Amino acid sequence: MVVVGVQTGSASASGDRDSGGLPLTLSASQRTAALQEAQSGASATAAKIGLGGKEKLIVRDVVKDADGTVHTRYERTYDGLPVLGGDLIVHEGKGAKGGREVTKANDAAIAVPSTSPSLAPAEAKKSALSAAADQKTAKTAGQAPRKVVWAAQGKPVLAYETVVTGVQKDGTPSELHVITDAASGKKLYQYEAIETGTGTSTYSGTVPLTTTKSGSQYQLVDGARGGHKTYDLNQGTSGTGSLFTNSTDTWGGGRQTAGVDAHYGAAVTWDFYKNVFGRNGIRNDGKAAYSRVHYGNSYVNAFWSDSCFCMTYGDGQNNKNPLTALDVAAHEMSHGVTAATAKLVYSGESGGLNEATSDIFGTAVEFYANNKTDVGDYLIGEKININGDGKPLRYMDKPSKDGRSKDSWYSGIGGVDVHYSSGPANHFFYLLSEGSGKKTINGVNYDSPTADGSKVTGIGRDKAQKIWYKALTTQFTSNTNYAKARTGTLNAAASLYGNNSAEYKAVAAAWSAINVK
Repeated sequence: MVVVGVQTGSASASGDRDSGGLPLTLSASQRTAALQEAQSGASATAAKIGLGGKEKLIVRDVVKDADGTVHTRYERTYDGLPVLGGDLIVHEGKGAKGGREVTKANDAAIAVPSTSPSLAPAEAKKSALSAAADQKTAKTAGQAPRKVVWAAQGKPVLAYETVVTGVQKDGTPSELHVITDAASGKKLYQYEAIETGTGTSTYSGTVPLTTTKSGSQYQLVDGARGGHKTYDLNQGTSGTGSLFTNSTDTWGGGRQTAGVDAHYGAAVTWDFYKNVFGRNGIRNDGKAAYSRVHYGNSYVNAFWSDSCFCMTYGDGQNNKNPLTALDVAAHEMSHGVTAATAKLVYSGESGGLNEATSDIFGTAVEFYANNKTDVGDYLIGEKININGDGKPLRYMDKPSKDGRSKDSWYSGIGGVDVHYSSGPANHFFYLLSEGSGKKTINGVNYDSPTADGSKVTGIGRDKAQKIWYKALTTQFTSNTNYAKARTGTLNAAASLYGNNSAEYKAVAAAWSAINVK
């Protein structure tokens, strides 16, 4: 790829976004002020929504809609301990029934008999290491297990959360969170904090890059988009490596190509979120993440890590095929958006919805880019050929075509790997966007079935992605499952288009078509 850099320019929010239920675009200072105001009133809010005297609210996000509705997302503590699965959203204003509504990750009352554990922290460590026995390497992080209240499933209990770091079998770093009952030592839950996706280098022709000149050198630093930087790890697996620099502002060839792909992908994804949704960066605070390319040796994956707030890309088999495609960059950055909003736990049904969210917005960015070399489609990883048969990794119109993903929801889907339990949500998004049956889009043939034989009429991708984003940022919580995702997207559609609208009815029909009723 050969590209020409641009030192100036900025992305501005589009003026044709729907009004009413869509969020207002807040400046960094406005968002900070909204967070501070919400936190100052957190005690009063806790009382108003009926929380117990030992419970406190910690503000994590505030979304203000154009119609005046305010959605405030909180984490919860109990007697000073973090409550895992205790997150909630308070909706206030015009769009909330009765002026105030609350969406909770868990409706159970938060209380435990005692906050003094009978199990020693060392025993929790031992249990956590046992849970990571199938990893290539594993050790507990430097911090001791922390006491928490586990409320994500069933009755709240006192527990320990232990983070086990190491390397997974495929070379992906691991940050395994293990929850252990503080009385019995029984493992209650575990989830992986490193969120993975796959793709390949997509040579998109001549593309614009925003770079920065420092002295006589040009750098892959995007000053127009929060200062995003792109680094060369040079096959390392830690740190940032070296910032990409060049003597001229024409980039490409050799090791630079992967850096160009990642830098371009990050810029297009930033612009998509800003121009379509009014979101100012991954955390909506105007600050960029960073990208690291050339990770490890023959590493065939890419991943998002919230701990470094960064995207990382391997070079593929024999270090010949960097996984730095546009849709991969969008997929990974969208994991960051999920972490900053709903914080969907990367396990069980919530993990499948987390992964689907990245597939949905990765696909949306690919269409948004309107790149003639890599046209938009509803195929995931179609450029990889990772299996050597020229087929995509995943299909949104009929997920089961990959041989592992599921087309529809069933009661055991929470036990399926998140990359395949994402299938029903991907299928839902395709049906909502394009409808069921046969269709050809940008030269790709699709044929989307339904579980109940119904016919679904799509409302278009633009409306479908707005509904999903609205649900993600104002309705979904950490343990949202498929049933709650249906409720959340219906609420989002009602907010955006009305509860008697064709869009609302289409959301209901698309969920029913994948057996979520």
